[in-house]
Amino acid sequence: ETELDGIPVVVTRTGWSGEVGYEIYLRDGSRGVELWDRVMDAGRDLGITPTGPSDIRRVEAGILNYGIDMTLDTNPYEVGLGWQVDRGQEADFIGRDALARIAAEGPGRLLAGVEIAGAPLDLNMTRWPVRGGGTAGGNGEAIGFVTSAVYSPRLGRNIGYAMVPAGLAGMGTRLSVSTPEGEREATVVPRPFVDPEKEIPKS
Repeated sequence: ETELDGIPVVVTRTGWSGEVGYEIYLRDGSRGVELWDRVMDAGRDLGITPTGPSDIRRVEAGILNYGIDMTLDTNPYEVGLGWQVDRGQEADFIGRDALARIAAEGPGRLLAGVEIAGAPLDLNMTRWPVRGGGTAGGNGEAIGFVTSAVYSPRLGRNIGYAMVPAGLAGMGTRLSVSTPEGEREATVVPRPFVDPEKEIPKS
C-alpha cells in the first residue's frame, strides 16, 4: 500500500499475461481519472498507450478467466487450484464438506491443456463440444467442452483448455473438438504452455 501523488493505491507485481507486470489498485474511487492521467503522464516519454488484455499470453501462461474457464459450476480441484483450499482452517465455510470429499476422492473432471490441430484459430471463449476418440468427429457424444482456445504465434500452434472427464485428462489423450470451422483433432498437453516455473514474472 502506498500513495501516488497523494492518491491511495495498492501496487502489486501481478498481471494478466504471465509477463513482468504491475497492477495499480485504486483505494479511492473518486480519484480514478486523476490516477489515470498521472500514469499516462508518467509514461508519455516511453510511448505508453492504453490496450486491452492479451488473451493469447493469458492462455499460454495458464491464467484462467473467471466466467469462462471457471464458473460457479466448477470447483477448485477441477481447475488445478485445489492447493488454495485451506481445509484445515478452524472457520467453517460453504462447501467445506463437498470440497473435502472431492479432495479425498478426486474430481470427476479436469480442466486440461490441449493442442488443437489445423489452421490458426481466432480467440474463442465460448464452449466448443469435445468428444472422445482421436479422429475428427470422435466417438459421437460430447464428453466435455473447450473453454478458451487461441492460436499462439510464439508456439506456432492452437492451444486452449478443455473441461473433460478425469479419465481423459492424461497427457497424450486424443480428443475431437467441434469448432465453427469443423471438427479438429486435439491432444491433451501440460499447462501452462509457456514458462511453467514462472521465471519470466520473477525476473
